[in-house]
Amino acid sequence: MDFLQLATDRYSVRSFSNRPIEPEKMDRILKAGQVAPTAVNFQPQKIYILKSKEAMDKIHSLTRFAYNAPMVLLFCADLSKAWKSSAEPGYNTGEMDVSIVCTHMMLEAWELGIGSVWVRGFDARQVAKAFDLPEHIKPICLLPIGYPSKDSVPYAEWHSSYRPLSETVEER
Repeated sequence: MDFLQLATDRYSVRSFSNRPIEPEKMDRILKAGQVAPTAVNFQPQKIYILKSKEAMDKIHSLTRFAYNAPMVLLFCADLSKAWKSSAEPGYNTGEMDVSIVCTHMMLEAWELGIGSVWVRGFDARQVAKAFDLPEHIKPICLLPIGYPSKDSVPYAEWHSSYRPLSETVEER
């Protein structure tokens, strides 16, 4: 598929079928995250695949935005591995890198016919506590993922509404 067409067609899926993701497709999705660009290629991502009943019950108790997905990917930044800027003290690229990794995986999933929705509607401290994450592992986002249900459609009319490039791009 043409990349621009894939990016245009993809939408945030909030209604999933019960069909499981085949292991070989999940491997491709994970590989897309592995090859995603990160600052200095430090790869600070830590991804937890939530699919057991216990894990899914926990995530559902912490956010309403896991929807009915058969699995949720919990994306975290390993702050001990994130690149730290010498030009801006205190800044590290963990959150940005993890967002890039998540986006690559989301787009590969769509290429394979698998839907997802990028979510940040949760308290990272509660998620870290519930999943007993080490202090240096910071929850960044969730990716509920699975095959779209037969009645899945883009959530809102604004899905295909874009501001003009003249509003978002400026040449200097």
